[in-house]
Amino acid sequence: MATGAPEFEAVVLAAGAGRRFGGGKLLAPWAGGALLDGALAAAFAAPVRRVIVVTGADGEQVGAAARAFAVRLGAQDRLLVVHAADHDEGMGASLRRAAAVLPADCAGAFVFLGDMPRVPHGVLESLARAVRAGAPAAAPVFEGQRGHPALIGPALLPQLLTLQGDAGARAILKDLGQRLALVQAPDDGVLFDVDQPGDLSR
Repeated sequence: MATGAPEFEAVVLAAGAGRRFGGGKLLAPWAGGALLDGALAAAFAAPVRRVIVVTGADGEQVGAAARAFAVRLGAQDRLLVVHAADHDEGMGASLRRAAAVLPADCAGAFVFLGDMPRVPHGVLESLARAVRAGAPAAAPVFEGQRGHPALIGPALLPQLLTLQGDAGARAILKDLGQRLALVQAPDDGVLFDVDQPGDLSR
């Protein structure tokens, strides 16, 4: 994007301990790589300038996995890994950490979850179009259920700095009502996440 127009950024939340999984969830084997690779692939496929990965538990290993993926993609110059020291608080801490490094000219931030490896890449440009057209935020839906990633528009980005607890971006989106742009997703990858080892084979 060499237009000089404000650009989107992607945030991948990869700080959780994966306690229900038994630990080490984001590094678990998935489709020939690590579970985290699926979320990273979607983030790099989005129309974004940069991908910000927020680590917490297993921070060094998760950061190394993210860097290795970016190198394989030839996109290491588009990756920023940051650590949320207070990650035990929940997703709010990770989003605050990411928001602190978003550039002032950011056109919006995609928020990906590290344990969602099957996000359909085809929905990402549609989310971007909705926010470029003026929606304050956009999210995908499949069979009536809202999924991920959400795209938070520029007017709402300052709210990321105030988030607490584990509600994540939901706390921002819930007040939008009809102003939240809903984009139909082609499959249930916008809903599928991995909580327990058995989910890996679903």
